[in-house]
Amino acid sequence: MKLARAIHFDESDMNVFHSPARTGEWCISGGFEFSNWGEADLEGKARQAFSNGWLGVETYGRVTFVAVTQVEQAELDQITQALAEHFVQFYGAPSVEAAMGVAQVEIAHMSDLCEEHAPNTLLTVARELSETGVHEAFRIITPQETQLEALAVHGSLDE
Repeated sequence: MKLARAIHFDESDMNVFHSPARTGEWCISGGFEFSNWGEADLEGKARQAFSNGWLGVETYGRVTFVAVTQVEQAELDQITQALAEHFVQFYGAPSVEAAMGVAQVEIAHMSDLCEEHAPNTLLTVARELSETGVHEAFRIITPQETQLEALAVHGSLDE
């Protein structure tokens, strides 16, 4: 099974999001956070989080890029449990048990998005508000193949 982890190429996420995700933490789309938003909510760093931020499921911060990788079932269970607890604590779900189904759907959505892609494939998300709610589009950036000769240093150990 596959999921995605936060990845940073520079410090920009530290400046554009109120709360940046930690490098390496598991991420999901997190579009549910914006389900009741309108144009008036889309200002400054909140706009950036809405427009292109994945949601880290440890810090609940945002990140611009995620990388596809394998996930073990035990990790998936922990992520799902933590997300269900987050729904109780921050979104008013009546109990972890009641929130578990929604957490499972969110994790399954992200896993389905990642499943067909090779490890290290990068993903971005772009969101827009529409008449019917939040619309998400995903961009896939495949890992570039690098020839070993371009990186290897050739020489002799006999010198």
